[in-house]
Amino acid sequence: MITKRIIPCLDVRNGRVVKGVNFEGVRDVSSPVELGKFYSDSGADELVFYDITASVEGRALFTDILREVASTIFIPLTVGGGINTLEDFDRVLKCGADKVSVNSGAIRNPNLVYEAAQRYGDQCVVLSADIKRVNGEFRVFAKGGREDTGMEAIEWIKRCVGNGAGEVVVNSIDTDGVKKGFDVEMLRAVCDAVNVPVIASGGAGCVQDFIDLFHQVPDIDAGLAASVFHFGEIAIPDLKRTLSAEGINMRLI
Repeated sequence: MITKRIIPCLDVRNGRVVKGVNFEGVRDVSSPVELGKFYSDSGADELVFYDITASVEGRALFTDILREVASTIFIPLTVGGGINTLEDFDRVLKCGADKVSVNSGAIRNPNLVYEAAQRYGDQCVVLSADIKRVNGEFRVFAKGGREDTGMEAIEWIKRCVGNGAGEVVVNSIDTDGVKKGFDVEMLRAVCDAVNVPVIASGGAGCVQDFIDLFHQVPDIDAGLAASVFHFGEIAIPDLKRTLSAEGINMRLI
């Protein structure tokens, strides 16, 4: 049986970890270096680092802080934000990232996923899709959830996986930061459409939400969250022990 993963996410702006609700109302949380080390030591399976304003500000990702985070953790690190070219992939990987997450850059240049997969391997390329319901349709959003692309999300994800994306992070804008549970309907639709690992993001508010996620969407590979971990509402070791007791296969320390 495949082990399910628990992944904390560091949304970084101006060198600090921040968190909002529905991608808005952002507030300061902590240092990414301190928080990254804490999660690595606490038994997190992986860590995600997003420079959340790099794309909208049209700049490269902050590599000095990324380098420091990578040097202090001992779990796989996925990095995203401002990834627009193969050179961006190269720079981030040289800073210590294991995988690179691409979102707006792939929307601007759909060939980026294919080119990166050819150069670095499918396992290195993570498609991050910010999705929101618009008139009953799952729609892809760009620039940190600020811009409706008009593209239907499931077809977009299938296209990118076909081009070589080895993993998909599904960010539900509708449930982001609301803490009322993961977007099960959206996640089932994505899992049914692709055969690569899918990570659920957006909506975790309590331990039961993770139990429901893994029971209700058996094909999901991982649950990603931010604020419930950042503010101490859920402790990762306790969460993983509870999930294991619920029959969900976990890596325990």
